[in-house]
Amino acid sequence: MNPIGIISMSYARPFTAQHLPLMQRIKACDLDFIEMLVPEPGEIAIGKLRVAIEDAGLAVALAARMNPKRDPTSDDPVSRKEGREYLRRCVDVAVALGARIVGGPIYGAPLVFAGRAPAPVDEKKRQARIDWAAEALAEAGVYAASLDVVLAVEPLNRFETDMVNTGRQAVELIRKARAPGLGVMLDTFHMNMEEADLFEAIKGVGKHLVHFQANENHRGFLGTGHIDWATVCHGLAAVQYKGPITLEPFRRDDDRIGVPLAQWRAPTRDEDRDIRKSAGLLRRFLEAAGT
Repeated sequence: MNPIGIISMSYARPFTAQHLPLMQRIKACDLDFIEMLVPEPGEIAIGKLRVAIEDAGLAVALAARMNPKRDPTSDDPVSRKEGREYLRRCVDVAVALGARIVGGPIYGAPLVFAGRAPAPVDEKKRQARIDWAAEALAEAGVYAASLDVVLAVEPLNRFETDMVNTGRQAVELIRKARAPGLGVMLDTFHMNMEEADLFEAIKGVGKHLVHFQANENHRGFLGTGHIDWATVCHGLAAVQYKGPITLEPFRRDDDRIGVPLAQWRAPTRDEDRDIRKSAGLLRRFLEAAGT
């Protein structure tokens, strides 16, 4: 059955040395891996992080963090250069941690959460951004493949990027890059907003799918929203997806008016029981689908 893991942000952001004991808790939740945000320089010692992950019997995947200062599709050539160098660094960190997948919006073009508001894009600029993204991914993909790492392009919803919003667009972009070491990752939170049919969207990505994030429509724990997990898991079975699946629940304990739902919040209670239930629910649907 597919390995099931959890994103480090479910516990802490940034994830530092004081959080390393959490690896044992994650394993005790019957999980197989942790998906880490690619550590920023100085956040945590990579060697100690790897030891903690391996001592807990976990595997690791990585999630890239793009921003306007390192954006392969920026109008600013300095930012484009920084974006390309960041992708290379992500691969180096993956090798140092023993990770084989680095996923996320690695094409760049971050929107409001990274400090850039959406704006109309004329056709000339649209084509330039596609070319810049494809060139950056091609370069990074070749480097990743040489080190047995895969870079996974993640579509995000329209409020977080204006570049790649659907699985079809992600496949089109990696085909344009024409390089090894590239794949697609899907996230049901974003798919719920942008895909007309979750089953068909997964089928459309097909063999390019290398990572998957199982999230409710409202980012809560699995089973507390309206995502049709039977349909999702039958889609994964249809494309014979055997890769990792990450849980990425963000708590919804404070629904007061005026409290931003998009804001990351640290946990205020022990959520291990909810995490175990989420993983168990997902495994039941995967088993029923025959994955």
